[in-house]
This record gives sequence, structure tokens and C-alpha cells, in this order.
Amino acid sequence: MRLVFMGTPHFAIPSLKTLLENRYDVAAVVTTPDRPRGRGQQVAPSPVKAFALQHHLTLLQPENLSDPSIISSLRFLNADLFVVVAFRILPKEVYTIPPKGSFNLHASLLPKYRGAAPINWAIIRGETETGVTTFFLQDKVDTGSIILQARVRIGPDETAGELHDKLAQVGAEIVLQTVRLIELDRVTVRPQDDSLATTAPKIFKEDCRIRWEQTSAQVHNLVRGLSPYPAAWTLHNGKLLKIYRTRLSESGQLRSAAPGTIVAVSPQSLEVQTGSGVISVVELQQEGRRRMGIEEFLRGYELRIEDQFT
Repeated sequence: MRLVFMGTPHFAIPSLKTLLENRYDVAAVVTTPDRPRGRGQQVAPSPVKAFALQHHLTLLQPENLSDPSIISSLRFLNADLFVVVAFRILPKEVYTIPPKGSFNLHASLLPKYRGAAPINWAIIRGETETGVTTFFLQDKVDTGSIILQARVRIGPDETAGELHDKLAQVGAEIVLQTVRLIELDRVTVRPQDDSLATTAPKIFKEDCRIRWEQTSAQVHNLVRGLSPYPAAWTLHNGKLLKIYRTRLSESGQLRSAAPGTIVAVSPQSLEVQTGSGVISVVELQQEGRRRMGIEEFLRGYELRIEDQFT
């Protein structure tokens, strides 16, 4: 069966790699144009483009998916199926091109966490389980009929980055199974129950600010749900600190200090009062510096009991 694969970030690479390893004919890879990336904002290819170049695959990098020339190019490829993993929203005139349709891999158990950041929001909201879903595309985003799902447990200290890598691998297997079912005309689908839908909108900087008046569990979930990117942050004496890892303090009791107050500090640890309970900061970064474990960080940055994070 002849495929067109569409994707952009690292999350999509295991799926493309698995399809190639299983000898599917990938007629072309569609990805975003080269963009400024990284700290230096140098123009660079997407991770999927870099992988495709290594494997000598035909590439398309459209700015506008509705451009008639792009639609003509996609039709000319004569693919049976479009496989979409972490790409842009496809217009109807694109996803209806292949005779066997177009399906997407989404990093949640749809209809939960529809939207741009399902991995982050699942952790931020304290879920203990998530997964991946393949579904046929239709007009409304993330609402198409479900083909396959796989469930994945979320560990109590697991970060979004760790869960991302796990779901990318599980998703690759589900993509392969989905392609095989479509190829054999053995697909059975089920509609999504919109009454169970939740959203996972794009995350902005203010969403990442730690609100110390929340419980220690909520703060812990926010930190790990945003680690390593875009990272939870707080202010200390006007300086921005990004926090990448925390753990729930074993002391855990509610103290009389105001939320955001440092209640214990030693060369190896830092404990902060929340709205209910205490949290230990494990890994953080001062703006303009590199990320560090707490012991190394405290050797070069002074924090004292009763200092306030805001």
C-alpha cells in the first residue's frame, strides 16, 4: 500500500521509522517549512524533515495546504492513505484525496484531551492513565471516528518529556496496526462520545506560572506536566526561576508560612510551602543559566528560610 506521511516534531519519527521498517511504500513526507529553531533561532529543518533526508524520501514543505499546486502534487503521488502524526490541521480538500482516507495519531484517549497539548494537560490535571488514539479525519479537529487506542500508565513523578517518549513508541505500534487493518479492509470504527470530551489547549507563558496557593499535589503536577518544555516558573526577588522537577515532601504537613515561602533549606534540599502541604524542589534553572540539580544550584545561588517565591 502506498502512503503519504505527514508530521513535524520528534514525536512523529518513531511512526515513520516503523512504517519504513515494515516496508511500506512512503511516496512522500509532508512537513513544515524550515523555521528558526532553538536558542539561537537559526533556520533549521523540522525533525521529521531531517529524518526523511537521511532516508532519501521525497519531501513536500507547503506553507499553505490549500494551495492548488500542493493539492495537485498530493494527488499526483497516487497514495492509498495519508498518515498524519503531529502535523497541522488538514483542509477537507487534502484529507479526502486518498481512496482509503486519512487518519491521525493523537496522544490521548479521545475524546479526552482534544487539542494541541494533550500530554501536558493530562499530567497537569493529575491523570494516572492516558494513551494514544488513531482516528479518521473529519472537519472538526480531533473528533473523527476512533480506529484503535492503547492505554499507558502515568507514573506519579513522570514528566511530560518522559511520557512523550513513551507515547511516541506506543503510538508507532498503533499506527502500524492501523495501516495494516486499513490495508486488509478490516477496520471497524466507533464514534467519539462528545459528552465525555475534555480540552487540551495550547499552553502560554502565564499558564506556566506556579501558583503557590494551590496544593502541593497541584504544584507538583504542574511542574512535571511542563517539564522539560515550556517549564513551570516562579519569581524570586524579581528573577525568573524555571523549575523542572519536584517531589512531594515527606514532611508534607501544613505549616503556618504563607504559600511560596521557603520553609527549609540545606546544601542538598529546598522545601517550599504551598496552599496545602510542602513541596521539595529537585531541579531548576536561573534565567540565562543552565539547568541544575538542587545541590549544585544552591552552591551558586543563595536562598534562605522565609524567602518568598511569587
